[in-house]
Amino acid sequence: MIFHQTSIPGVVEIEAKILGDSRGYFMEFYHQDRFREAGIDVSFVQDNMSSSTKNVLRGLHYQLGKPQGKLVSVFRGEVFDVAVDIRKGSPTFGKWTYTILTEEKHNALYIPPGFAHGFCVLSDYAEFFYKCSELYYPQGDRSIRWNDPEIGVEWPVKAPLLSDKDKLAPFMKDAELTTYNG
Repeated sequence: MIFHQTSIPGVVEIEAKILGDSRGYFMEFYHQDRFREAGIDVSFVQDNMSSSTKNVLRGLHYQLGKPQGKLVSVFRGEVFDVAVDIRKGSPTFGKWTYTILTEEKHNALYIPPGFAHGFCVLSDYAEFFYKCSELYYPQGDRSIRWNDPEIGVEWPVKAPLLSDKDKLAPFMKDAELTTYNG
């Protein structure tokens, strides 16, 4: 595994080592010791998967009270994946970074607790997989508007397909946020 720090400390892209032959391939998606050696000391307690079609945008989602760290990847397709620092007092508060996740690259993105997360589908279809460091906590489920001008994510789709929840999400200035614990 190769770990690449993104422009926001703590958000890390992971490149898997692929072992392949005429039968197919094998790869490690997660290895606790290797992650710890790379500075990502996290235990995962829940795995989720979603499927979406081209131009679907999900996000920007986060959880209060029990914030989740996420390890995200795609099994099929290609997505534009975004992490936004929403930790009040953080040196990178309000900043965002992105990674293109593809089934060909077999890459993943680690997003620590305290970040909003979203993605949009670039391929005709995508299967999106993520491991979470906390269980889903419905009372803490929150969103920020996907096109909040204060954040300024440069989404590669102009007219995304959105859920009602995402269409009606508050702007960051009106949202309940987490606090930076430096």
